[in-house]
Amino acid sequence: MKPRHRFNPKRRLLPDAKVADMQEPLRELRDSVRYGGNPEHKRNPGDFGLSPPSAAGHRPAKSLCDDVKVFRRQDALCLLRRGLELGLVSDRFEDGWPKNVWMVTDGGVPLEAQWEAKGSYHGYPMPEDDAFRDEVLKAWKRRHG
Repeated sequence: MKPRHRFNPKRRLLPDAKVADMQEPLRELRDSVRYGGNPEHKRNPGDFGLSPPSAAGHRPAKSLCDDVKVFRRQDALCLLRRGLELGLVSDRFEDGWPKNVWMVTDGGVPLEAQWEAKGSYHGYPMPEDDAFRDEVLKAWKRRHG
């Protein structure tokens, strides 16, 4: 597959006005979501059960979870669940699941998770040149208690 050189322009956050109406469905999704992971976003496998590419074969354009100190699957899953709980989700759904879920680390780094299938996601830190990260940060500040 040819690598992307730009970010998906179709990404949109679920509007604030719709988040309140989606609280119960998002809570149900939060309780059954899974984190799969992707070896292209890991330098070290941690407990993800992934076989990351070798350092020589790592794709430099890929952001790494290691750089934001997400080393355990449970930590990634907690971040994913928190994004669902806050309604930091895409306005586009597939099979009842949002195409994307966003969250911000304790260190202030926005993360993006992409739907894989059947309630499973993989995530990564949003690159600094992705303008959408500003929208995620603003929404997180509004929705974060």
